[in-house]
Amino acid sequence: MSIYSTVVTEIGPNAKEFLAEDMMVLFGDDAPEALRPYCFLIEQNALEQDIQLGHALVIGDESYRVTAVGNVVNKNLRDLGHITINFSGETVAELAGSLYVENKTVNEIAEGTIIKITETVG
Repeated sequence: MSIYSTVVTEIGPNAKEFLAEDMMVLFGDDAPEALRPYCFLIEQNALEQDIQLGHALVIGDESYRVTAVGNVVNKNLRDLGHITINFSGETVAELAGSLYVENKTVNEIAEGTIIKITETVG
């Protein structure tokens, strides 16, 4: 079951540079001008329940198991549509606003790519 779903509406010119560092910055359409170049801008939608270990981040057709959740991830996603996704597989959330997922290659992300959080991987 999906607890969150959004779509990439715009990709900042520097956003993909973070993917080379296994990170992805999401921000709602109200992102500050200074940050927009570094973000994958998304529609700000409702988060139906808190993200937890064992949930999955789904980008397009690829699924990533959630390994750690920073203590402000749920609040920031609800209020701002903003989180950083870290593809390191770390099991301790070192940064409060970061969602950590398993370390796997990230496929091409384009405008229109759907991003979801589901209760199960797969």
